Amino acid sequence: MLAQCLAALDLKPNGRYVDVTFGGGGHSARILETLTTGHLYSFDQDADAEVEAEKLRRPQFTFVKANFRDLVSELQSINALPVDGLLADLGVSSHQFDTPERGFSTRFDGPLDMRMDPDGPLTAADILNDYKEADLHRIFGMYGEVTNARTLAQTVAAARRGRRLETIAELKQAIQPCTPRGKENKYLAQVFQALRIEVNQEMQALQEMLLQTADVLRPGGRLVVLSYHSLEDRLVKNFIGKGKFFGNVEKDFFGNESKPFEAVNRKPEEAHPDEVALNSRARSAKLRVAIRNE
Repeated sequence: MLAQCLAALDLKPNGRYVDVTFGGGGHSARILETLTTGHLYSFDQDADAEVEAEKLRRPQFTFVKANFRDLVSELQSINALPVDGLLADLGVSSHQFDTPERGFSTRFDGPLDMRMDPDGPLTAADILNDYKEADLHRIFGMYGEVTNARTLAQTVAAARRGRRLETIAELKQAIQPCTPRGKENKYLAQVFQALRIEVNQEMQALQEMLLQTADVLRPGGRLVVLSYHSLEDRLVKNFIGKGKFFGNVEKDFFGNESKPFEAVNRKPEEAHPDEVALNSRARSAKLRVAIRNE
């Protein structure tokens, strides 16, 4: 949904923009094509992304090696506030999926890692081997929406009593008894999603980042968020609609809604069938766009 993201940002040649999920640099490269006297600041905590960012080096571009949960402090430190638009593509980058040793993909064998920051303290193996069974149940059910989350947690707990689970192949073998026949790929994707979210504290980081966007964007600036599963999309939808993640929208003394953003579209944009045919990952993508209120 590259074209939709760029259109949603309403790019101006002299504008100042933030791409908080640089990844492989696809979005950043296209944003830079539009800028003349403007500037782009791109965030990523992955060292591989930092290498890719070197290919885009130019006066209009600054790479920030940091988690986007540090959005305000990092931009303040380089005198980059306010900005005209912020883009967040919350999916795992293709490079991460396609590198077996990163442990993100069910297609390969490799270590149970899944860290977006390779220097992060927690791996998927740590979770599988060290978390209490009740916590595994919670993670698989909440983050992976696994229907038999309790049975899955029990199965993992039983498997790890004899040895540590260290590789993707070992995990697949261990949970094979509770993997639905004929739905293996979908089931494994849900399990991996749950582990990845927990490893990288994705829900917490997303909430922290969204809460900072009102301090980053100028009035009239654009917030553009592309999410890939219902948990992310629900947080984004609630934040745009209410200014917070839970409860009702706040109102002022006169009964007027008090929230930092106004949604551009009531329903999120989705990928065109032609794009889904070329890239199956786009099937679950939802794009939400909002404008910073005065």
